[in-house]
Amino acid sequence: MKANESVKNYTSSLRMYTNYTVREIKKVCKEIGPRESGSQKERDAQTMMAEEMKTCADTVVTEDFKLSKYAFMGWVVIDGIALLLAVLFSFLNMPIVSLVLTAIAVVCIFTEFLMYWEFLDPIFPKAASCNVIGTRKPTGEVKQRIIFSGHIDSAYEWTYTHLGGRVLLIGTICYAIIGMFFVLITSIISVAKFGAVGGEVTGAVVVLRYIQLVFVPGFVMVLFFTNFKRPVMGANDNLTGSVTSVAVLKFLEDNNITFENTEVVAVTTGCEEAGLRGAKAYGTKHNKELKEIPSVFFGMDTLKDYDYMAIYSRDMTGTVKNDPRVCALMKKGAERAGLDLPYASVYFGSSDAARITRLGIPAATLAAMDPAPPKYYHTRDDLPEIMEQKTIEKCLDICLQTLFIFDEYGLKDNYDDVEVDKKPASEKAE
Repeated sequence: MKANESVKNYTSSLRMYTNYTVREIKKVCKEIGPRESGSQKERDAQTMMAEEMKTCADTVVTEDFKLSKYAFMGWVVIDGIALLLAVLFSFLNMPIVSLVLTAIAVVCIFTEFLMYWEFLDPIFPKAASCNVIGTRKPTGEVKQRIIFSGHIDSAYEWTYTHLGGRVLLIGTICYAIIGMFFVLITSIISVAKFGAVGGEVTGAVVVLRYIQLVFVPGFVMVLFFTNFKRPVMGANDNLTGSVTSVAVLKFLEDNNITFENTEVVAVTTGCEEAGLRGAKAYGTKHNKELKEIPSVFFGMDTLKDYDYMAIYSRDMTGTVKNDPRVCALMKKGAERAGLDLPYASVYFGSSDAARITRLGIPAATLAAMDPAPPKYYHTRDDLPEIMEQKTIEKCLDICLQTLFIFDEYGLKDNYDDVEVDKKPASEKAE
């Protein structure tokens, strides 16, 4: 059975659960507001999601976990301080200290940003967060499982995206990174030519040291990259993904749809904006059961910009390859919804699916966001007023189409034999 054949007036049903999603997002924003990772407001939002899940899931569980919520973005401040000190020690004729400080900056970028390792967690205070898991059991034995997920927390504001959009954001990042490597090279040359400390510095090295001053403003700007005092509303990033996950369960419950052997799960994760900590906690705690039977993680993030809707086959700044079978499954679901979605890569940052993939669980992400990024990304502009209902509706359609395909065909290498209607389900006559 296809999703659009599961109920009468499927198009009207899609609109109804899209409206539900929009209403719930507005409710969270009005009653709770911004949801800083590891905060009470994040937990309040999770409590609200749990109450919604209780109306449409057989079991609802809230699972707590601990994290260092400032470690992930805290590395940016550490890098700014380290690089400013590196320039200072260069002029104090202590290039070995400058080299060590610059190396620390490089290591922080590699471990925290590129690899999302919890390298700095030991030096930051701990906080508590939680994931909420709603499960609809099948009528018979559980032989396969599909998980729809989005994160409930919202980000701290990125100062330069707010002040100048993508141009200022990318310019600041490039300016600081170029400066970092320039200081690193200068330090290496200084140590190699004149020793670790002391000695009269002459020639080109003197020029290189003074050129370092050109990058000092960039290092200062890095210190203010994140406004830790201003978490944003996060209506699109990512209440759209988390509430749409719940809407899938609502659709099934309200239409009395239960599969014979497919378990359907909605997970609203905490602390994605703190380095995918919630996804890691969920994937680690449930790793054994998620590998005992075929399980698919269908992540959703920022369902806003219709023209940029894509299936993210690569993630974590391109370093993680999501499961090609899940990508093919989602692509076929999108085809049944009337779209030929491209595969894309998260070139800057990451999503929960990358963490799940790294834990050995088949996963991929559906997102609809201009990768530039847009002006609302991690800024105070991410409000309910800019939501695009058309995008949310289409993404919900893709979720449901993918769910029904998975129930019938399971997880396999390709879905070339799966029938696709010539006319999108959402455009058919009532």
